[in-house]
Amino acid sequence: MENCCEVRKTIRPEEDKKQLVNRASRIVGQMNGIKNMLIEDRYCDDILIQLSAVDKAIKSLASELLDRHLHSCVENRLREGHVEVLDEIADLFKRFQ
Repeated sequence: MENCCEVRKTIRPEEDKKQLVNRASRIVGQMNGIKNMLIEDRYCDDILIQLSAVDKAIKSLASELLDRHLHSCVENRLREGHVEVLDEIADLFKRFQ
């Protein structure tokens, strides 16, 4: 039976994966802290400051992933002649505006 769907996957070096997972885990920890602050009726300004920090952490992680994506997955697909990857990149940039 022929496979009708392309399964896309990025195999990352273990060290890269560890760094990215650690950053994501810190963000999850920050969000749990914010949830606790809400439960504890903490001052709005304090919560907003923490939300701003999470926003910056998420944007930083996204930027890191995008950079790695461009220099690995996209570069490799272009070398293989898959120019449709440029549409994928254009869509990604639209999401980050």
